[in-house]
Amino acid sequence: MNENLAAELVALLKERGLTLATAESCTGGLIGAEITSVPGASEVYGFGFVTYANEAKEALLGVRRDTLLAHGAVSPETAREMAVGAREKSGADVAVSVTGIAGPGGGTPEKPVGLVYVGVSTAEGTRAERLGLSGSRDEIRAAARENALLLARAEVLKKTY
Repeated sequence: MNENLAAELVALLKERGLTLATAESCTGGLIGAEITSVPGASEVYGFGFVTYANEAKEALLGVRRDTLLAHGAVSPETAREMAVGAREKSGADVAVSVTGIAGPGGGTPEKPVGLVYVGVSTAEGTRAERLGLSGSRDEIRAAARENALLLARAEVLKKTY
């Protein structure tokens, strides 16, 4: 992990007067831990949701049961709803979410180990990106964390106010 990425994200958020929230499933808090390792992160980061179970996604983030039944926890639809829920519950300007299969088990031909969706939500819109990661469980989780930070940084860079 590029340790400067989290510091850069925190600095950009401060510079632009924006706040960030996270919603994590397969990363289990790794994104929030990386952000809070940066001194002064509390100025821009106040909410991190770890919603490993579907019930937590529903109860804490408002992910619809219909979405989970129709598409599963590891889907772009769920990643988007997680990001929207984190942004709405926290009041943050930007929210990033991660849901995926880190392995070593749990994969299927349709949803293999290493399939991860990263969502990002702002008032202007919400999107999800599909990642096909490889490696050990720890490597997949670390790569998902890094990709989430990169996506959040890209979204913050779009903001000009």
